[in-house]
Amino acid sequence: MVTTLNIRCLIGSSPQSEFDLAEIVEQGIPTDSIAYLRHQGLTFTEVSSIVISPRTLKHRRARGEKLSNEETERAVRVGRVLSQAELVFGSHDKALLWLRTPDERLNNRTPLSMLPTEAGGRVVESMLWQIDDGVYT
Repeated sequence: MVTTLNIRCLIGSSPQSEFDLAEIVEQGIPTDSIAYLRHQGLTFTEVSSIVISPRTLKHRRARGEKLSNEETERAVRVGRVLSQAELVFGSHDKALLWLRTPDERLNNRTPLSMLPTEAGGRVVESMLWQIDDGVYT
């Protein structure tokens, strides 16, 4: 897996396969995993608009619950895309800059704004592969 380091930090373990990761997503990850995304430089607003609203996060923490499957999937997607962007651009700061910069190919939306959905995440991953292959800059 290309994103093992970021995923490991996010979920607290290193899945050995995509199947293992799917099972982890089904079970949900601890709410404390959100702190990892913040530690990686994402703002409170970015995390809350992509992964989980602040109010829902507060309720989950108070009840000692894990993130839902959907929330976990979004958190893992962000970790994967950030990791892929770091590999493509060779720097964490450059990766975050690219993720936050509006792009004409996305109707002037930022790649980060595409990550709440699986379809949007795939578009961003495809763009990163194309950049890595020298198709786009």
